[in-house]
Amino acid sequence: MENRMDDFKLDRDTPVPLYYQLKQYLIGQIRGGKLKVGDMLPTEFDLCEKFGVSRPTVRQAMSEMVAEGYLYRHKGRGTFVSKPKLEGRFFQKLQSYNVEMTQKGLEPATEVLNLKMVEDAEDACVHLGLEPQSKCILLERLRFADGEPMVYLETFMPYDRFGELLEVDFSTLNLYQELEERFHIKIYRARRVLEAIAANEVEAKLLQIKEGEPICYVTTVAYTKDEIAVEYSRARYRGDRNKFSIDLYTE
Repeated sequence: MENRMDDFKLDRDTPVPLYYQLKQYLIGQIRGGKLKVGDMLPTEFDLCEKFGVSRPTVRQAMSEMVAEGYLYRHKGRGTFVSKPKLEGRFFQKLQSYNVEMTQKGLEPATEVLNLKMVEDAEDACVHLGLEPQSKCILLERLRFADGEPMVYLETFMPYDRFGELLEVDFSTLNLYQELEERFHIKIYRARRVLEAIAANEVEAKLLQIKEGEPICYVTTVAYTKDEIAVEYSRARYRGDRNKFSIDLYTE
């Protein structure tokens, strides 16, 4: 690491804060492949000595990089380069998980944990516009990228309308494609809500994280062009391996 930073100097004649210059330099080292996943960074003291800055300056740069997912701290050992988070754009486009992962150069996989009829999904009934205690299909899946669990997903659909989906192998087949081919139903739009929550024991075990770690909890209601709700889902994305981007326009 020392040799990689020999030619870099912070610019003290610019209004750009020193911590930000250091942060951007380190990010550039990571993106450029000079700092690789698992590499340990020098200590705060060593970085202070190298760049001639105060410890608070170094600490702010590294703390922001930890918060943004570039680095992680291991108590008693040091600070290391993290695996890059997967950037999802599913708030802008309805796209197959497998397609999105493949486009990122990753190998997707799905494990079906449960596929059954349930009668106690009151929350799902509300979102699907059904009477309380109505029969619903529950499709419970764990989705992977390159063998690593990324999202735990529960999907509910009206049983009376889509009962034959209980026969489908969703470890290999796509839900929306099955809706089109079997029922001639196409999803036209979806409403998604995201919030941060702490993983419970079950979620932590499935996602291979520690209980209490942050996860992104996303609910989705999918509609046909006639504004009929046909799918309600609850997804838990690993907070340490996922991030989401949204493009906004003034008009």
